[in-house]
Amino acid sequence: MAMASPHFVLFPFMAQGHMIPMIDLAKLLARRGAIISFITTPRNAARNYSVLARAINSGLRIHVRQLDFPSNQVGLPEGCENLDLLPSYDDDLTSKFFQATFLLREPWEKLVEQLIPRPTCIITDTGFPWTLPLSLRLHIPRLVYYTHSCLYLLIMRSIQSRQPLLASISDDSEYVTLSDLPHAVQFLKSQLSSVADGDAAKFLEAMEEADAHSHGVVINIFEEMEAENVAAYRKHRKSPDRVWCVGPVSLCSEDKLDMAQRGNRACIDEAQCMNWLDAQRPSSVVYVSLGSLCNLSTAQLIEMGSGLAESKKPFIWVVRKEYATEEFQKWATEYDLEGKTEGRGLVIQGWAPQVLILTHSAIGCFLTHCGWNSCTEAISAGVPMITWPIFGDQNFNKKLIVEILRIGVGVGVETAVDWAGKAEKRALVKRDKVREAIEMAMDGDGSEEMRERCKQLAEKAKRALQEGGSSHLNLKLLIQDIVAYGTGCQNGNCS
Repeated sequence: MAMASPHFVLFPFMAQGHMIPMIDLAKLLARRGAIISFITTPRNAARNYSVLARAINSGLRIHVRQLDFPSNQVGLPEGCENLDLLPSYDDDLTSKFFQATFLLREPWEKLVEQLIPRPTCIITDTGFPWTLPLSLRLHIPRLVYYTHSCLYLLIMRSIQSRQPLLASISDDSEYVTLSDLPHAVQFLKSQLSSVADGDAAKFLEAMEEADAHSHGVVINIFEEMEAENVAAYRKHRKSPDRVWCVGPVSLCSEDKLDMAQRGNRACIDEAQCMNWLDAQRPSSVVYVSLGSLCNLSTAQLIEMGSGLAESKKPFIWVVRKEYATEEFQKWATEYDLEGKTEGRGLVIQGWAPQVLILTHSAIGCFLTHCGWNSCTEAISAGVPMITWPIFGDQNFNKKLIVEILRIGVGVGVETAVDWAGKAEKRALVKRDKVREAIEMAMDGDGSEEMRERCKQLAEKAKRALQEGGSSHLNLKLLIQDIVAYGTGCQNGNCS
């Protein structure tokens, strides 16, 4: 008897860098005939309503299931259901947010147990280690979805093995070489300890423990991009054949509206944005966006804006609404930013249609915080990057982009701070450094060769998702593995 369509339960962490690629994965699985139960909270469901509704209306069997987010129980303002919706990123609020995510365990378990048909597989974010016990109790395989580079996974493993060494180094500005990787890389001690000290270390330990006892992992990369890293990572896994690289998942969005509304509704009319880009020369525009969570001081924004103006290049600058303070607006008026950049500067305050922008022929480079979504979107579009990492895995992604793949240049100073709000503690990247980085990426020595490498990598990314490509095949193998597990369970052999 043929087995019914597999039923995947997808549960993303409540942050844009995790929510968006999980929706992309849902669409890819559903296009292969899978049933999807996509679990999230009301505010996150509403933000992504348009993209999910179009997928459902196209015939994909995606069902959105909602869990109330316990904001009030932990003392958060109503509606703070995503990290980027917190009023500030101080330690108290972020701690409360993570506490709220742990309170989702009981309602999540009740929801999963009541789903019909019975789930065949649970795919959760690494940030939900507490989803493992239900998976084991119900004999439903749990997969961990990594929205990171494979280099990041290797570095985190390397850091754990070096904890005694890191603890013995008192100078945060001392460099540590990770020589046990396919490509040896160096980091400041502070860059490594910022992701593996204190409460972060305890949380990472819980995630690692849940990962080790899960059925397998899914990674948002394509194998050709990190072949040596993937091979090294598989050697460390208990089941090396259960590492599925299925990215870049952003390439699942071919619909213009999906590109424009991916993650949130844009704060600029898409037609206006495209018309502006249409008026620019090919590969001439600098696109600037530092993501939905990165904190910048007003002083740093002023230096960035001044550097963009002095570069004399056309640019699109995405400024988070929270940054548009009275002090920033006063500077923009007194500096006459609009006048100095008339016809070549477009400032978007709020959410931007990033994939739509990056895939336009006018874009020449992308000044980015190196969040993994942004990196894979730029790689897929064949756009060189100017890397401006701020916290967490962003510093590791910079190494991959600049030193290993050689498809970007760095800007500014190397720093490492906690994510939760320490913007004023960062060393300022001065306007001349911003201007110099733009000139290097656009017109500097080796820029043409870098642009060619970007183009070749983008072609490989697209082929990976196409019929017969590595990511296309891995998604097929993933589904086959889950179906085989379910068939084994029906015959009394769950392993």
